[in-house]
Amino acid sequence: MDGNKAGASLDSLMSSFNARITQLQELVIARNMYPASAIADLSAVDAAVSAMELQQKKLQNMSLHVPSQMADRMTVLHSETSRCLFPEYSGSLEALKLDQEPAAVPKEKKGRGSPPTWYVTGSELDSLSSYMRGRLTLEKVNAAINDMVSYAESNSQLIVAPKKKLAENLWEKALEIRDIATMEGIKGKHFFLEADIKGPSLKLDNTGKAILTVLRHLGRINETRVGHNRVIILQKPH
Repeated sequence: MDGNKAGASLDSLMSSFNARITQLQELVIARNMYPASAIADLSAVDAAVSAMELQQKKLQNMSLHVPSQMADRMTVLHSETSRCLFPEYSGSLEALKLDQEPAAVPKEKKGRGSPPTWYVTGSELDSLSSYMRGRLTLEKVNAAINDMVSYAESNSQLIVAPKKKLAENLWEKALEIRDIATMEGIKGKHFFLEADIKGPSLKLDNTGKAILTVLRHLGRINETRVGHNRVIILQKPH
């Protein structure tokens, strides 16, 4: 069958479909208006649907031999036929399509990233008064900074880790850390608690307290209190 003959046959079938659509729409309206006559209407609907099914098979056979644009017209015609005949179900069908589509895979929640490491320079340490500097060395101060970064990293992991991946003895602390992380002035920042200070370089002894004083003075840390916790926040030097 050449393109012209296929096009003529397609137009003929489209006209026939339009006539059937009009007929079935009238029957549906009549069924809704006169429920008592619904049984008689249904027999007429069945006959019309059977005829349309035959015509649909013809369209499917023809689609194998006509250009792609004509095939697209057939697809559109089939879609429009269903929508016009059964408008009360069109919304449900569209919803069903959406339900069948695969849901987008949620993106993995990102953590806060690695805490920043801002070491103290020799010139910064030398700029301090001898009273504040005491016997501290650059190596001791920067080793303490490494410890603080490690504490903050552990807390960042507690904030984002699911319960099933945490040891039972860490869950209570995780909840506490998550509450602290939402506080004004702390939210979005890296921090650790005074209770986290357990070495190996930074300890809550006289040397450790002197290091914290120096780092606070040099703008490496800021401190606040949340409940019974002393919270130490890492910050970029001024």
